[in-house]
Amino acid sequence: MGDPRRIRKKYETPTHPWQKYRIEEEKKLMEEYGLKNKKEIWRMETLLKKFKDQVKALASRMDEQSRLEEKQLVNRLVSFGLMNKDDPLDTILGLELKDVFERRLQTLLVRKGLARTMKQARQFITHGHILVDKKKVTFPSYIVTLREESLIEFVPTSPLSKEDHPERMIKEVSKGRVEKKKKEEGEEALPAFAEEEIEEIEEKGVVEKKDVSELTKTEGREDVKEEGGKDNEQKKSKEEEKRGGAEEKRK
Repeated sequence: MGDPRRIRKKYETPTHPWQKYRIEEEKKLMEEYGLKNKKEIWRMETLLKKFKDQVKALASRMDEQSRLEEKQLVNRLVSFGLMNKDDPLDTILGLELKDVFERRLQTLLVRKGLARTMKQARQFITHGHILVDKKKVTFPSYIVTLREESLIEFVPTSPLSKEDHPERMIKEVSKGRVEKKKKEEGEEALPAFAEEEIEEIEEKGVVEKKDVSELTKTEGREDVKEEGGKDNEQKKSKEEEKRGGAEEKRK
């Protein structure tokens, strides 16, 4: 029977674990394409890197074997929809990571309208509801060829094969929520004023503030005067009472 084949690592990890820019980009990709972990990103990066390294290696060779390998590589990438048949070989070097992610089965389910979200598409695939060219595929990272793209469908025995299934139907937003959002947007929207009008409003605001401050000052002064007058009257009345008491004692 022989020994079982050795399962090799299918991805390369980043050279440095803490790079802010790379971590932020990976986070965006995970949210956009509904990925489970960063290993899925690294796997696609490694695949793209292999294509580019192969192009660089072929460019340095000029023999019949290199021409044959070049033709095979171009045919493979054309079948994946990553380049056109008439494009030069250098176009492979310009491919981005998103170009590869757009060819994943999980992404194409959403693009074709068979799933509402990336997470839902992942669930449909892993639960065994999807057929590709009459074969059940259960891993979301499957790279779909152009020929297979039109052959993506639900398993006939799956309840999701019906278009009126609740999980496939787009949820309608209630009218109440729409009106509420419109009201909130209307309240948030401020009227547009010309620069001259804004200056006039600001000047009026400053004048009104000055008037109010002056009024408060004058009112405070009048209150102080009234309080001072009352105190003086009370002192005078006390002094008069003392004088009257002293005169009575003398008598």
